[in-house]
Amino acid sequence: RNSTAGQAPSHPELLDWLAVEFRESGWDMRRMYGLMFKSAAYRQSAAATPEKIRLDPDNRLLSRGPRFRLDGEMVRDLFLSASGLMSPAVGGPSVRPYQPDGIWETVAMKGSDTRFYKRDSGTALYRRSLYTFWKRSAPPPSMEIFNAPTRESCTVRRERTNTPLQALVTLNDPQLVEASRRLAQEALAAPAFDARLDVMTSRALARPFNARERGVIRKELASLMAHYDSRPEEAGKLVSVGESKAASGFPTPELAAWTMVASSILNLDEALNK
Repeated sequence: RNSTAGQAPSHPELLDWLAVEFRESGWDMRRMYGLMFKSAAYRQSAAATPEKIRLDPDNRLLSRGPRFRLDGEMVRDLFLSASGLMSPAVGGPSVRPYQPDGIWETVAMKGSDTRFYKRDSGTALYRRSLYTFWKRSAPPPSMEIFNAPTRESCTVRRERTNTPLQALVTLNDPQLVEASRRLAQEALAAPAFDARLDVMTSRALARPFNARERGVIRKELASLMAHYDSRPEEAGKLVSVGESKAASGFPTPELAAWTMVASSILNLDEALNK
């Protein structure tokens, strides 16, 4: 508690109580995480009142829930989980998901056993980001763009930025485009527009859209359908992104249009922010 490198805790008695609880529980990490995650402080809304801002402008007293963009690993896992692509496997060796060609060659020694990046296939492509093989001199670009540390030195706290490059990743990364298409396929199994939209929003946002939001999506879908009906080659390229195959039985322009709707929903601030 007596740190020369930072501020003293605002509630030292609470830290003492948590420490005793942790010890008395037999050092049960799962129980300790559950205790904190179920607390009123952790679960409160990010909404701020003028009174809260006046009394606690920096949120040092945790008077409101923090709102921040998810880390790169969480963004990728969100897309995989919402789409149903994520592999449930636990443990095992690291995996090599989609990355740009030649990414390791420019920084690797000639005799290095990680000179050439060879992408995995099958379910290994869809493991949680925790299992991604990490080369310190060439970290995964999609993670680095979302402020993941290079792991060349200790990082106590990550930076969080918002840049156009991050939007380019969530809109164009093959892994995330493939996940959007898979989510569209899941939605198309439902019989009508509203039910299809509910599949997407329940998975990505944990809520249904209201009438105004549904109207916006309906107009967007009509525009996208017109676009891909007149450009079938573009629709074909879009739905062929990724190793997994597009489901048969759906017209390609329709699947492409719903893929873009899925991508739009997964790119909402509400999805990408805690």
